[in-house]
Amino acid sequence: MQIIDTIIGFLKKITELGLALLALAVVLQVVFGSPVAFIGVDVIGNVTSIISSLGENGLVGLIAAAVLYAVITKK
Repeated sequence: MQIIDTIIGFLKKITELGLALLALAVVLQVVFGSPVAFIGVDVIGNVTSIISSLGENGLVGLIAAAVLYAVITKK
């Protein structure tokens, strides 16, 4: 069980790092505008697209959003 706990802890830290990088990328795109040279992608456009596709799916999208929220906020 120690190995599984270590793997779960590692995955939680990787998820936290990913969310921090996503937040940083959004802030940089807001500050510098859409063509941020060192990011290379339209982060805000991608996030908007994901939210839009979840909204188009009705109840399934709402459930998916709730699951994502639960995963992200679980401590």
